[in-house]
This record gives sequence, C-alpha cells and structure tokens, in this order.
Amino acid sequence: MRHAFGSLFGVLLTPALLYGTAWGYAQAVQSFDAVGQEITDRTRIHGAFALLAAVGLVIGVFIVARWASPLVSLVPALALLALTAYFLVDPGRALDLPDRVPPAGELDVGLRALLGSGLYAMIGFALLAPAWAPRRWSGDPDDDLPPY
Repeated sequence: MRHAFGSLFGVLLTPALLYGTAWGYAQAVQSFDAVGQEITDRTRIHGAFALLAAVGLVIGVFIVARWASPLVSLVPALALLALTAYFLVDPGRALDLPDRVPPAGELDVGLRALLGSGLYAMIGFALLAPAWAPRRWSGDPDDDLPPY
C-alpha cells in the first residue's frame, strides 16, 4: 500500500516540480538586469528564490526520507529523464511541448530554458538515487536500527 501511495504522490509531484522550477526561474530572470548587474524588482526575486528553495527542500526531503516509498522520487525522476532524453533526440518537438500544456506564457519560457540547460536531467538523476537503496523498498523502519 505504501508503494501505491508513493506512485500516486510521485505522479502529483512531477508537474509540481516542473512548474515550480519553471515559474521560479522565469520570475527570477525577469527581476534582474544581467547587463546592468542590478536587481530591478526585489519583491519578485525574493518570491522566486523562496519558491525555488521550497522546491529544492521538497526534492531533498524525498531524497533522504526513509519513510517515503522510493516511488515518490522514482516517478518524477523517470519523467524528467525521459523528457531530457526526448529533448536530446528531437529538440524542436521537445521545446514545442510547453505550448501544448496549459498554462501558457512565462512558464513556457522557464520550462524551455531549464530543459535546454540540463537542470531537469540533474534533478532527475538526484531523484533517481533513492531507488537504488534496497532498504527503501522494504519499508521496515527497524532495518536501520543497530542490533542490541
């Protein structure tokens, strides 16, 4: 049952990670001037960095959480790696995908930029790591306790 909930939560977590990072990136880029080397909108950049930090925290929790099924991180990892592989095989079609998925606008810019930069591949590999730990699959919390 733990793995069923883990896979369902992983499916729900995937778009949250994609959209959270894309929106945070798009807001951060719009709030500073790289040429002038100054922040133009402090409120926006603080909000963007807070969102990116929250996404990073969620990723970190599911990487190290022993109570969570490894499917919570495996499902988004495979989705992000598959999206990256699709980008490497056919970049034009992969970069056209955000136009087909709502909502449109600045999220599309963020999704394309992060996909093209390889950040989604990095997140995918980081989320793939917990699936290799055999103790995560057993679900027995006493496995990690030292014998007395």
